[in-house]
Amino acid sequence: MTTVDMRRAAPPLPGTARRSPAGPLLAVLWAGAAAVFALWWADTASVVGAAGWLTGAGRLSGLLCGYACAVLVGLMARVPLLENRVGSDRVSRWHAMAGRYTVCLLVAHVALILAGYAAQDRASLWHETVTVVLDYPDMLKATAGTVILFAVGVTSARAARRRVRHEFWYYVHLLTYAAVFLSFFHQVSLGEQFNGEPVATAAWYALYLGVAALVIWFRVLAPVRLNRRHRLRVDSVQQEAPGVFSVVVRGRDLDRLGARPGQFFRWRFLASGMAWTSTPYSLSAPPRPDLLRITVKALGDHSAAVALLRPGTRVWVEGPYGALTADRATSHRSLLIAAGVGITPLRALFETLPGEVTLLYRARSAADLALGGELEAIARWRGARVLYALNGPRGERPHITAESLHSNIPDLPGHDVYICGPHAFAQDVYQALRAAGLPDRRIHHESFEL
Repeated sequence: MTTVDMRRAAPPLPGTARRSPAGPLLAVLWAGAAAVFALWWADTASVVGAAGWLTGAGRLSGLLCGYACAVLVGLMARVPLLENRVGSDRVSRWHAMAGRYTVCLLVAHVALILAGYAAQDRASLWHETVTVVLDYPDMLKATAGTVILFAVGVTSARAARRRVRHEFWYYVHLLTYAAVFLSFFHQVSLGEQFNGEPVATAAWYALYLGVAALVIWFRVLAPVRLNRRHRLRVDSVQQEAPGVFSVVVRGRDLDRLGARPGQFFRWRFLASGMAWTSTPYSLSAPPRPDLLRITVKALGDHSAAVALLRPGTRVWVEGPYGALTADRATSHRSLLIAAGVGITPLRALFETLPGEVTLLYRARSAADLALGGELEAIARWRGARVLYALNGPRGERPHITAESLHSNIPDLPGHDVYICGPHAFAQDVYQALRAAGLPDRRIHHESFEL
């Protein structure tokens, strides 16, 4: 087995803080929803009687649901501006929230419009449902899309996700594209706001075609181009700690990827039993022109199989993604706090962040300190500090509190703090930092707990 030294001989990279576009982007999304409401308002002359109120509310919820579907798919497109500037974790939470709004609006649309039509025709709800589904234009396709969206919503609920394999959830989730496609046509054929309104119809088509273009470009064409250009293969696999392995991947012109310390890729190893799963792993060393490295802890079937990869195995990647980079820094003093395999992105930042850097590493024991030798070497090279928080001789866990942080880190509120580790750990550390007087803008963390 070949051992590759991933340390760089270059000095730390300079970093400049950049403002996140999250606020302006949210403003644009809510402005779009307001425009949809204005479209309904302008086309609704008057509302009379119970049937009119039910039908009007059903049409408004349908329009908002159609808009939410476009937003939902746009957030799935992995647009670099969102993934790298807003942050993949925040985009994931927006996507989850948009999904809940979409399902709620869909339920409201179906219930209200059918109730309104039934009241208008003086028919039973069941008779009206059969008539709408079978006789109205494009309603069979819309019904199929509705069923798919409900299935996606059910499998995305937290209780369901805990009980299904990630691969099953992932491929069911991809059916969202089919659901939105099937549901689109009844919007323009039956929506009164689009009948005889070429401007509104053109705007609706532009919204959906624009979102479709983002998905095709960033989720299909860009990854194909990336992997054809760089031709990644496994170079070596090395054990770092019990159950923790580093995978070095070799490729061509990897400096053109634009990957930065702290970021991650979605990795698909084209080996038996692994090719159908794409998993996010952070870079555990600064990228080199010919090498990338990830460090993986065996927590499931896929991550355990990483240790068995053979040199030469083809690798398919998407990315880079993530905003846990030097761009978030607001000062020249940084504290990195890692737990377990959360050390991986922080190890890369520990080498490259500018200025004064301290690393606090939480683990059960000294044997569980993955990449510990590299961390000590980097600390000596750049004059940084490494602190360890290990369990006591009887297994007692050390508590990271505001007091302990203040005693070990002089002028703590003047630091930028990067956190990476299990969700509960990160939440506890965040609360301790806030209690220690650190402003929220100086605490940097990416979490995928939805």
